[in-house]
Amino acid sequence: MTDSKAEVSHLAKATVEEIELLTLFSLTSTLEGLKIHHAADAGRIQAGERLHAKGLTTQADGGYLTPLGVEAAEHAQALIRLLQSP
Repeated sequence: MTDSKAEVSHLAKATVEEIELLTLFSLTSTLEGLKIHHAADAGRIQAGERLHAKGLTTQADGGYLTPLGVEAAEHAQALIRLLQSP
C-alpha cells in the first residue's frame, strides 16, 4: 500500500498504555483480576478507564477481563512473547 493514511508509523502512547495493562492480566485464571490503585500513574489509570469503556474489563479501575478482554489480552501477550523471542 502506498496510501500514507493507511500506514501506521507508530503507536499512540494511549495504545501502548492499554497494551501494557493488558499484559498484566493473568490468562491462566478468569478469577484473577487487577486493581489499579488510585495513586497509580495517571496513564495507567486512564488506560484502565479506556479498556473498561471499550468493554474489555469489568471495572474502570481494573476488575476482571470480559470475554472480549480475554481475547485482546491473549493477542497482546502473544505479540509481546513473539517480539521478545530471539
